Amino acid sequence: MNLPPPDPFLRLKARGSATNVSGRFEPYARTAENDGWDLPEEERLLRTEVSEQTPRSVINAVTSPDLPFDRSLNPYRGCEHGCAYCYARPSHAFLGLSPGLDFETRLIARPSAPERLARELGRKSYRPAPLAIGTDTDPYQPIEARYRIMRRLLEVLGAWNHPLTITTKGTLIERDMDLLGDMARRHLVEVGITVTTLDADLARQLEPRVPAPARRLATIESLANAGIPVRVMVAPVIPVLTEPELERIMASAASAGATSASWILLRLPLEVAPLFRDWLARHRPDAAAHVMNRLRDMRGGKDYDASFGRRMRGQGPFADLIARRFAVAARRLGLESRRAALDVGRFAAPPSPGDQLSLF
Repeated sequence: MNLPPPDPFLRLKARGSATNVSGRFEPYARTAENDGWDLPEEERLLRTEVSEQTPRSVINAVTSPDLPFDRSLNPYRGCEHGCAYCYARPSHAFLGLSPGLDFETRLIARPSAPERLARELGRKSYRPAPLAIGTDTDPYQPIEARYRIMRRLLEVLGAWNHPLTITTKGTLIERDMDLLGDMARRHLVEVGITVTTLDADLARQLEPRVPAPARRLATIESLANAGIPVRVMVAPVIPVLTEPELERIMASAASAGATSASWILLRLPLEVAPLFRDWLARHRPDAAAHVMNRLRDMRGGKDYDASFGRRMRGQGPFADLIARRFAVAARRLGLESRRAALDVGRFAAPPSPGDQLSLF
């Protein structure tokens, strides 16, 4: 059954969710009801709103044993890309907002994040390790063109010779190739570009404000030509819908210049499960039951299993088959190399104005 729309007179243009269900911490649910007055209503377009936040800290400690990093940073909360499957949607509930439309239309920017990052890097107790950016919400979502927070973060990290990894679907990353290329020459950066499907129509429905798949492949090529190590992230792998494309996505990315690859099975934590089921009912009703049944086969009979080690890969014969297909394709295409080795030994405070520079 479809979830109720937030307002019958609200026009949704290029949005991944069609509902604004209350978050799990909210005591009340809100629905639009006819008040009985015979007055004409005007249709209005739902637009993106951005508020600003001054964070007390920006480096988040990560203790998950199945992740290859121990710290992350997110310049934005919420994501205008509006991916229907986004596992980060439940984080908006902590703000008293909906993981549905609010997540993609009521965004929070952190313009002071670069200055805060510099202060945190300057602490005597700080020990460097690769900083992961984009693991929750995309740092190169559309509002970055206006706020330029990510570019200023790169300037800070580059000045400190601090290693980082970037995960994005946004082609705006090409704007920063001058900074990224310089950091790549110092072995300080690796970029992961997510390609979910090569089907432009399916991508437009799944990821309504993300650049088209062909455009993302062009970004991989541009980054690779600039000497920046690029990993293609086939994520999420959605059973029935995108899973048959696994090898084709990897082959296309390898041809574009990617040197490594990774994959993640569709994750549906908390509010994401009903939101994604609603998306299936609206856009792929003929395949909805097949998709969910196959996913549950890989999730122990549930929509989602949050257990470490299984949440990214699933379990059972179908999950094993995807893993084997990926391994064979990665070996054949030369994408099985490990992630780029990032240099933590260069880390040092940048010179202050008036400091004597080294001759060597």
